[in-house]
Amino acid sequence: MQQSSHSSQSCSLAVATSSSSSTLSSADSVASSSSLQQIYTQIPRVRPNTPLLDAIDTPADLKTLTTKQLITLADELRLFLLYSAGQSGGHFGANLGVIELTIILHHLLDAPNDQIVWDVGHQAYAHKVLTGRRERLSSIRAKDGLTAFPERAESVYDTFGVGHSSTSISAGLGMSLALRYQGRPQTVACIIGDGAMTGGMAFEAMNDAVQQDADLLVILNDNDMSISCSIGGFSRHLAMLWESGYQVDISDTGEPILCHRPDMQAFSRRKRHKQQRDVPKIEDNLFKAIGFTYFGPFDGHNIPELLRVLTLAKQVRGPVLVHIYTTKGKGFAPAEADPVGYHAISKLADEDSDSANSLESNKVSQNLPLPLKYSQVFGQFLCDKAAQDDKLLAITPAMEAGSGMVDFARHFPERFFDVAIAEQHAVTLAGGMATQGVKPIVAIYSTFLQRGYDQLIHDIALQNLDVTFAIDRAGFVGEDGATHAGVFDFAFLRCVPNMVVAAPKDENECYQLLNTCYEYQGSTAVRYPRGMGTGAVIQQPPQCYSVGKAVVETVLGDDNAVIKLALLAFGTMVATAEQAAENILSEHPNCQIQVVNMRWVKPLDADLIEDLLIQGVTHIATLEEHMIMGGAGSAVNEHLLNSSAAYKNNRPAIRNIGIPDHFAPHGSQAEQLADSGLDVNGVVGQLKQLLS
Repeated sequence: MQQSSHSSQSCSLAVATSSSSSTLSSADSVASSSSLQQIYTQIPRVRPNTPLLDAIDTPADLKTLTTKQLITLADELRLFLLYSAGQSGGHFGANLGVIELTIILHHLLDAPNDQIVWDVGHQAYAHKVLTGRRERLSSIRAKDGLTAFPERAESVYDTFGVGHSSTSISAGLGMSLALRYQGRPQTVACIIGDGAMTGGMAFEAMNDAVQQDADLLVILNDNDMSISCSIGGFSRHLAMLWESGYQVDISDTGEPILCHRPDMQAFSRRKRHKQQRDVPKIEDNLFKAIGFTYFGPFDGHNIPELLRVLTLAKQVRGPVLVHIYTTKGKGFAPAEADPVGYHAISKLADEDSDSANSLESNKVSQNLPLPLKYSQVFGQFLCDKAAQDDKLLAITPAMEAGSGMVDFARHFPERFFDVAIAEQHAVTLAGGMATQGVKPIVAIYSTFLQRGYDQLIHDIALQNLDVTFAIDRAGFVGEDGATHAGVFDFAFLRCVPNMVVAAPKDENECYQLLNTCYEYQGSTAVRYPRGMGTGAVIQQPPQCYSVGKAVVETVLGDDNAVIKLALLAFGTMVATAEQAAENILSEHPNCQIQVVNMRWVKPLDADLIEDLLIQGVTHIATLEEHMIMGGAGSAVNEHLLNSSAAYKNNRPAIRNIGIPDHFAPHGSQAEQLADSGLDVNGVVGQLKQLLS
């Protein structure tokens, strides 16, 4: 679910290889191990020749294609996706891995009447191409372009909006039951990966599907990966099914048939599963035990096989699971070799562009280090603190690389716990650890902490357990859009008793606030953004800030000014507030402006706010990269109205500056900030309105 930081430079050095249908040289491609499709080694910079794909405007255009043409279409679609990814960047490996499956689903099913439900949506680019969005695909993730994930408002073929994991079976079951109630005999097919299947919600849905005896086709796309490698007992179970040498095939009448599996050496399963000596009978699998009719495992890149199996499976009544094996990054050799690094890529750099104005180029040209990413700051803190404190344990729900924990996992493997995609479990696991005298840190993205909210309240805060939450990707996250934006955490955290919530302004404060919250005895959270910081140097030795104490960063103007403006800025908005203050002062020289780095959302620095009121501030603005409703500004309002003694004598004009009441569409982080009025120009405009 995170975008990889993999550089596009490694795949931007030459023109791509091509299938035989391309105008590019066929000598640049090599035959795949299945002898069905091509394997490419480079990303094309020019639009490849894809005549068969160009004739596909809707799924109906697939119906008349022969098996041979479907195989050719897979080659063309794979090459087109390589080209498009080079133009736009975006999710990469997962899309290449489901090309054959996507083609066969749209060839067999009657979409949009039949419902195709994708899980997470990382892998839906091929689906978008085959459903009338081919020529717009290069706009994906860009402002006003296609969304990064399926979205109902974008296309009638996008049956359910996704972005988070493990939702497809629940959504598909809901569709199936609603269709049955209305007497509409339509097929519902849910595609879910082995990584997403570790989420408890998927098992809740499967349990209910059996209870409801629903007609539901679940396709388990097993590539031994989520964003990183799949782990845990479920992953081992799937590996044992594969290693058994057998498969449950499907008869012409839809009955399970146990037989030897055809050679599948094309799939390189990870050696860690080989320690399993006792391979169970394949018919004793988890899905059958739950009550699903199970077929598989099958080669997910073998188009004739997929065509045969899914043609029969979609006619079987009741809950059915078809287990296929695919390769993440299939058909692009670098991605097959490095599926983690190629989970997502940046767009190719323009060969003719002058990038000297970029931050990175300027730093490199001056032989200066780049600012650290906030995830790197967290990773550095984690390793430093673990070296000093053997009570520290760290937990992540399948975000080892994205959260900056790779070095920690390598140096402290016995203290690192990747629980797979299971946010609820991650939170309560930390609670259990905390009862036994250790100090757990949960590294989690803001958008994914929403999934463990009940556990945060009931299993952590209610018991005031000593757990620290390192909340990454807070605020806008750019091209991944609204599904991944971390813009609700101030609101849902500050209303919970016992929670302490910190918001650093830069890398150094992030490090020090992580240290402060870790040393605090109780339930704490440090909330920091995606991407690089400001270049602030991390001070050593680590400090412990005073909990709940803000800092006046800047005072501009005369103490005797008639207009006194206080900017109460939280986290990332401190730098914006300082720039806005300078702009305002240039137009209002008779104004005094104080920029306050609030640092803490909870507890709020009530004493400092009282001091500002006593000093006679005439205007107060709160600034946060968060929803206005329920956010940090609301906390200030509540204090003024309910708890402030000074406010009774001095009632300044107040404005809360944050994200308005809407889901911000995808685009770059800078575009999202500008659209929400949170860039410098937007803040200045709102401050002028306040002063007027």
